[in-house]
Amino acid sequence: MNPAPEILLEALSDVPGHAGLGRIWQALPQARLVGGCVRDLLCGREVHDLDLASPFPPEEAQQRLERIGARVIPTGLEHGTVTAVIDHHPYEITTLRRDVSTDGRHAVVAWTDDWQEDAQRRDFTINAMSLDQEGRLSDYFGGLDDLRAGRVRFVGHAVRRIEEDALRCLRFFRFFARYGRGEPDGEACQAITRLKDLMTRLSVERVAMELLKILSGPQLLRTLELMEETGSLAVLLPHHAPLSDLGRLLACDDPSEPLHRLAVLYPPGGVDGQGLAEVGVHLKLSNEGRAMLAALAKPEPELAATLDDDGLRRVLFQQDRSILLLRSWLVQAKELGRPDAGWDELRQRLEALEQPIFPLAGRDLIALGVKPGPDMGQWLKRAQHWWLEQGCRPDAGACRAWLAGQLSPR
Repeated sequence: MNPAPEILLEALSDVPGHAGLGRIWQALPQARLVGGCVRDLLCGREVHDLDLASPFPPEEAQQRLERIGARVIPTGLEHGTVTAVIDHHPYEITTLRRDVSTDGRHAVVAWTDDWQEDAQRRDFTINAMSLDQEGRLSDYFGGLDDLRAGRVRFVGHAVRRIEEDALRCLRFFRFFARYGRGEPDGEACQAITRLKDLMTRLSVERVAMELLKILSGPQLLRTLELMEETGSLAVLLPHHAPLSDLGRLLACDDPSEPLHRLAVLYPPGGVDGQGLAEVGVHLKLSNEGRAMLAALAKPEPELAATLDDDGLRRVLFQQDRSILLLRSWLVQAKELGRPDAGWDELRQRLEALEQPIFPLAGRDLIALGVKPGPDMGQWLKRAQHWWLEQGCRPDAGACRAWLAGQLSPR
């Protein structure tokens, strides 16, 4: 049974950007909300983007939206998509479509006014529902029942849908990691097993985007096991560590940070010659993402739940706090593989500590009579080493006094 329209409209009223929908429906009265926003609205999850579909051709939709004062950006006219900006909030609006042909990733489309024909070209039943301005749900393929059952199922024949777009293999795993419960759909798994090599044609950037979303999913371990069973994991992430290592991390109730989960699959030193830093390059991650993986791949500094505040300050001086926090979960997983109050306390202390900053600079040594040159650098290193041994506690005055004592004739 579909939810009552008034219940869906009440839930929709709490979504950011809801206010602009009235103006869109004024311009496009037959438009409906589609895709992820309908799915997440139905299962009570946070809705991020309000996407709509409309039977109006994109040029006409643009004209109608501009007449009600919306700023319209032609973000993908060849695919029937415009973006309306109302009160600084974007709404993506796409003309109803049917596929004319496809090359295994991109489709040539034609416009239609048939809502079921448009829904037929969507990937999964849980993404093929639509919601009109009266709160009426249109569900042509049993998506609501699948959503309630935690079942991710292709619209139509799974093999045909994957042959149309190989990215749908990855999207299956991504949605299973987020919404799946119980046994996965057998037809989908058989089709992916048969067609998994089509994923090698996908761009590395798009593969990385989907993988990171999979790695942040709540059903991650079962999803990766499923990817391993279908042969997909060997195609996408060869030479990975045993999934049991990741299971130890998840058993610690780690934060859902995809890069440090990736770090468990590719620990320092690598697996079969492929290390974490190399994986970041292979996946063409952002510079920030590559830097994070490179930092996690370093064996130092060493962390232990027994470190006192002096020891914590020393490691905090050596590495960024956010990296140390992520590293703490990796060490906990390796050592214990379960929740632990000692590690939780260490993270709390680490977050509370002020960032240590070595208080001396070259001018301090010049004031003590040290001339610029190699000797100055060596004296600074000695002073810093002493300061670290003291737990990064001495201030500038104490450091100068220690250094003066070292420089004075004996």
